Formats: sequence, structure tokens, C-alpha cells
Amino acid sequence: MLDHLIRAATVVDGTGAPARVADVGIRDGRIAVIAAPGAVSEEARTSEDAQGLVLAPGFVDPHTHYDAQLFWDPYATPSLNHGVTTVAGGNCGFTLAPLHPGRPEDADYTRRMMSKVEGMSLVSLEEGAPWTWSSFGEYLDALEGRIAVNAGFMVGHCALRRYVMGADAVGGQPTPAQLEEMLRLFHDAMDAGAWGLSTTQSSTHSDGDGQPVASRHARPDELLALSRAVAEHEGTQLEAIVAGCLDQFGDDEIDLLVEMSVAAGRPLNWNVLTIDAAVPERVPRQLVPSERAREAGGRVVALTMPILTPMNMSLGTFCALNLIPGWGDILGLPVPERIAKLGDPDVRREMLRRADSKEAGVFRRLARFDRYVIGDTYSEQNEGLTGRVVADIAAERGQDPFTSLVEICAADRLRTVLWPMPTDNDPDSWAMRARTWQHEDVLLGGSDAGAHLDRMCGAPYTTRFLGDCLRGRKLVGLEQAVKMLTDDPAQLFGLRERGRITEGHHADLVLFDPARIDAGKATLVHDLPGDSPRLDSKAIGVNAVWVNGVEVIREDVVTGAVPGTILRSGRDTRTVSTK
Repeated sequence: MLDHLIRAATVVDGTGAPARVADVGIRDGRIAVIAAPGAVSEEARTSEDAQGLVLAPGFVDPHTHYDAQLFWDPYATPSLNHGVTTVAGGNCGFTLAPLHPGRPEDADYTRRMMSKVEGMSLVSLEEGAPWTWSSFGEYLDALEGRIAVNAGFMVGHCALRRYVMGADAVGGQPTPAQLEEMLRLFHDAMDAGAWGLSTTQSSTHSDGDGQPVASRHARPDELLALSRAVAEHEGTQLEAIVAGCLDQFGDDEIDLLVEMSVAAGRPLNWNVLTIDAAVPERVPRQLVPSERAREAGGRVVALTMPILTPMNMSLGTFCALNLIPGWGDILGLPVPERIAKLGDPDVRREMLRRADSKEAGVFRRLARFDRYVIGDTYSEQNEGLTGRVVADIAAERGQDPFTSLVEICAADRLRTVLWPMPTDNDPDSWAMRARTWQHEDVLLGGSDAGAHLDRMCGAPYTTRFLGDCLRGRKLVGLEQAVKMLTDDPAQLFGLRERGRITEGHHADLVLFDPARIDAGKATLVHDLPGDSPRLDSKAIGVNAVWVNGVEVIREDVVTGAVPGTILRSGRDTRTVSTK
């Protein structure tokens, strides 16, 4: 007997093949039968009519930071609501394990680092996760059996360094014995099911003390030794972030990415490829590592987002503005001193000069303060400003836009929420995106779901992209769009029997209305441990989501079931060799 029968769905199977109407039966967590409508004779415990609805494989998000959130939110919301059934975590060199059992202070260091570098609520990290593990395997075991999504995790280089070197991980170099210990620890993690290595060399990544995170101090020989270790395990990967990911790679960075992939004999992915017609030279430069890796026997894959993810800013709390060269020193001051500094015209002029300099890279786009929209305000002086564009306010006041913005924020004691309008929402940029998506080493993803919780909401990229493909710009057909969200990332990670609607595959499925599929506006909610805030987005037109054959979402509401599994390398992933 079938557990569930979905009748007369328009099946888009993830391979890119034309859609077809079919009945799909689920049994024991697998897709048991796919047949012409009305041709299934086997009885089913439950069934539903899906006429006019699209049935697709569950979406695979290749870059998330759900490492902590899954403990207090096993449904990985809002990703699961938007059809994501498999998430890849442990990215950017940051994981919650391993933790040294003899140094309980390491857990506090890790929490403060994750709060600073990934924008996670410190209170939520302290109250929402048990922190009972030491080894990476124990961390995976702590999640097993209690999550609603499928989740795989890389091992963060920062955690490996901290475990072996302690406080010397920041600023120090490992002795030969310490490097051997690091490798032993890494092998143990992959034996337990870790997907491979993630690391960061990005200049934007600093710990809770404001120091460069541990992996930024690693030299190429250390990175290559860890990469070679990846090669010894089945179904493993690499993920790396360098400073040039944000704008354009330097020659040394290109060499490093290529050498790491070749040493591992595995794909290496990085994020995020920013596509903007105003900077036409960026995309060709960012794809040079992919071209050179192919020639050298490796593979380097760029992740890019198919939507423009709204991200709010603030002069009061840490955000992307702090990453503009020279701005962190000012925006890191106590609020009264910060307000005083920002009130100095000479300081503002220097800040604008630094923001418009070449060294600011991709952050230059944040300096278009005339294009900011005022969000929530908190003072009588700012009543009526919410929703207004700074350029208009500045014109009324006879000021330059940055001065107006600073005055507005100062009146709110810097709590004002600021929404920059995107500078790359033009037809030429969208045409460039459509061309870039066709490259063999470009993959959709980079949501950062689970991170930067009160600043951005990238998780709904799946439904928003599909809505745009069906009813908006229509840059990609439905079948190809679904393949880009399902089979393409599944193939990169070597996921076994996932990413397609095929008999025998795991029944990770999304049923949606093609006339309505979309994502709602990002709104601030307070539903994290400690009443901490995050941005959320409603899924529109998603009828149901199944993970391993069990319904987990119905009409944007979680069912309470937790059928997800920890996807372990080798068992649940096959090797994707670059040789």
C-alpha cells in the first residue's frame, strides 16, 4: 500500500525534461511509482488531487548557516516553507564543533564569534543550543533524529584551529605536531560524516574580540594539507571564502583556490558572485579560477543569487556598513561618541571618501545614501519618515543625503532601520545574470539562511526566483529553473538519490501553484530564543512540502513532523571527482 498518492500533478522532475502530468506515489520515504493519471491501481492511505499544480523535487540550498538554529527550530524556517528540503551548513570556516573538552571557554568564544561574524543572536546561541558535544561526530549526533530537513555539514577550519591551538589559533602558526593533530581531528570528523573543509581568508571576517578569525592566519601549506586530507574520504567537498569573493580576485587568491581543488581532487565552491552591469569586468575575472581549475584538473564553482536580497542597515548595530574601510573604527565606538563623530562634517567627508575608494570594492554600492529608504524610526522628530527616500528628505532640508541620514539616525539614538535600494536592478544586469547562469561552473545559491538574521532574508530565493521565471522577467523556463534549484546542487554535492523525481529516489518533494508561487515581503519577527528578532518571509503558493516521504509543510504551516536526516559523507554522498 502507498503511504500517499499525489494525483494529476504537473511533474517537473529536476532533469530539465519537459513537464508531464502524472500520478506520483510515495511509500516508505521513497518515490514508489510515477504513472499516467489514473493508472496507479495500488491503494493509498491518503491521496490528494494536484491538478493544475506543479510537483518538483525538494530544493537544495548549497550555502546556509543553520548550524545552531536547527536546535531551536528543527524546521529550518523559513527555508522549509519555501520548499528547501536539503541544506548545506558549516560554511565559511565556521562550525560549532569540534570543541575542546578541557576548555569550556572555547564554547563562549565560538558563540561570540558566530554572533559577530554571522549576525546570530548571542542570547539565542546561549539559550537555544545545548553545547553538549566535543567531537564533530557528537555534534552531528545531537541533531540526528530531531530535524525536519536533510542537512549536511562541512567542518569549519576555525574550529579545527581553535581546538588544537587554543587562543594561539588567532595570530599563530601550528607546529608540525599541531598540524598533525589538526589533520587527525579533521579525518575523525569526515569519518563521522562531515562533508569536507570550509575555510575563510576574507578580510571581513573578525571574531567577537574584533580580531581576524583563526583560519585567516593559515598559510597556503596548511590549507593544502587539509585539502589533501579531503581526498582520502568518499563524498567530500571544499568550500572557501577569500577577500576577492566580494569584488574581484587577486592573482594569489586564484592560485590558492585552484591549488586547493586540485590537491583535494574535489569541487570547491565559493560565494557570492555579484553580477552588476555597471561593473562588467567583474564576472569574467571571478570565473578565471573556474577556467584555470578545469585546465589543472580541479573544479571551482561560483555561487550566485538569482534574486536581489533585501538587506537592511543601521548606524547603531554591526552591519555591512562596518565593513567599509575606515568605517568600523567609527561605527564601533560607544553610541554617544559615535553620534558625536558622525556629527563632524570633516569625519563624514572622510567616511564618504573611503566609501567611494577602490579599496571599498563591492561595498561602494552602499555609499549611495540618496537611494536609502527610511525603515522603522523611534523618535518624535522622525515621525512620518518611514518609507521615504533619503534623497527627497535631503532636498527638502537643503542638505547632502549622508548628512540628512546621519541626523535622522542620531535623533533615534542610531536605532533607525535603513533599506538601501539596489543599484543593480536594471535590464542590463538581469540580462548579464541570465547569461552567467548558463556557465558550467556557476550554481544558484548563497542564501546565508540562518545567518544575519535581523539584517537579511535570503532563504526565500527559491520561490521568488520561480515566481519571476513564471510570471516576471521569464529569464529561464520552468523546467530549467527547477533543475537549477534541485538537481544541479545535488550533483555538485554528490547527493545519493536526491534532487530528481525518479522512482526509487527519496521522496523530497514540493507541490506548488505556478500561478501564485512567490515569497512575501521580509518582516521583522521576535521568535528566537531570548525574544531576539529576525527577518521572516511567508511562502506564497506552496501547497505542501515532503521530506523523506513525510509531509512537513501544508499551506505555509509546519506539521510538527521531523523526518529529516543528517546527510553523512560517503553514506549519503558519492565522490564527485574532478579528475
